[in-house]
Amino acid sequence: MNLFDLSGKIALVTGSTKGIGEAIVHRFAEHGANVVVSSRKADACEKVADDINKAQGREAAIPIPANINYKEQLEQLVAGTRAKWGRIDVLVCNAALNPYYGPQMGIPDEAFDKIMGANIRSNHWLAQLVLPEMVERKDGSIIIVSSIGGLRGSAVLGAYCISKAADMQLARNIAVEYGPHNIRANCIAPGLIKTDFARALWDNPETLKRSTAGAPLRRIGEPDEIAGAAVFLASKAGSFTTGQTIVCDGGATI
Repeated sequence: MNLFDLSGKIALVTGSTKGIGEAIVHRFAEHGANVVVSSRKADACEKVADDINKAQGREAAIPIPANINYKEQLEQLVAGTRAKWGRIDVLVCNAALNPYYGPQMGIPDEAFDKIMGANIRSNHWLAQLVLPEMVERKDGSIIIVSSIGGLRGSAVLGAYCISKAADMQLARNIAVEYGPHNIRANCIAPGLIKTDFARALWDNPETLKRSTAGAPLRRIGEPDEIAGAAVFLASKAGSFTTGQTIVCDGGATI
């Protein structure tokens, strides 16, 4: 038995047109899953879905654009997934935002609310939408992409870090409440990964050197290194893992 086989699984992944999310949908499809590619831009969703289908030689991906800030769009996203493939076995909440960099006491209310809405509330909404069918089937995996920012304080990313810590608690709560129904919920907490989202921390060689100096591996991570953790959590390999936060940070937090 291949513990990492995802054949026949249906996975919905938000924020999956670049970076970590794109890596996750590619690796899920590579391991046999059918995936829904979703982000705000329809053309970006279509491109990633096309790339996956060409690579796999089958209809392994469909694009369904959605803005995570609007509940009705998430409802349409879930409904569209079910209309195509009948169910959702794996939910990956990867989409997030951070419109503010600076001291906690200086953040505008609008920016604070945006961070909390996109990074916490949208994940709660999506969980609410998929959990009933998972309960009915007595099977399901929910994966939230958090951050090591949720494990330590920050002088410049305070609200973002608060939201990421809350995601870890959301996963624990779901794990406790829905574990008796054979539903697992976990977080992945990436460190510095080579994505557009973190470009300011790695684009300059000197900045990159400073950013990675405190990590034992002394390097930046790649999106595929987070996708590997997601495959583990979505598959049989991770079937006894729930309520946990898997830290993938090159050792930066040890």
